[in-house]
Amino acid sequence: MKKLLSLFAVVALSGCSIFGAGGLFGGSECESKLARDFMANAEDKIYFAFDSSAITENSAEILDTQVAWLKKHEKVNVIVQGYCDERGTREYNLALGARRANAAKQYLVSQGIAADRISTISYGKERPAVLGNNEAAWAQNRRDVTVVKAGN
Repeated sequence: MKKLLSLFAVVALSGCSIFGAGGLFGGSECESKLARDFMANAEDKIYFAFDSSAITENSAEILDTQVAWLKKHEKVNVIVQGYCDERGTREYNLALGARRANAAKQYLVSQGIAADRISTISYGKERPAVLGNNEAAWAQNRRDVTVVKAGN
């Protein structure tokens, strides 16, 4: 009986790591564990110059932390979300956000991450990280954010 209780305790505590993404307690527990691990071991944001989708040297270093994490977690997929500051039309910023997200994706792929593990989406200027009509706010809004995809 003690062995059975011990086994149950181990299974309950490790949940998704033993049973995969569906886990004993459902996918959300696993997803949150993966997301927390990603946030603890990789940087999730890169920033862009005005009207640019170019990956800078600093951005490449940040993306390299994501590459290292993704290579350790080969079954995990991510979404790269592209964002813009408030300047420009909605349509222009959606296209620019898509170019930014795709630039990050292409960098990750060039470093050995399978393209089918990376989705992209553009939010344009619709979801600012910081409110404000100045360069400091705009600089924080011109970004990509990489998140662990639900259902891993």
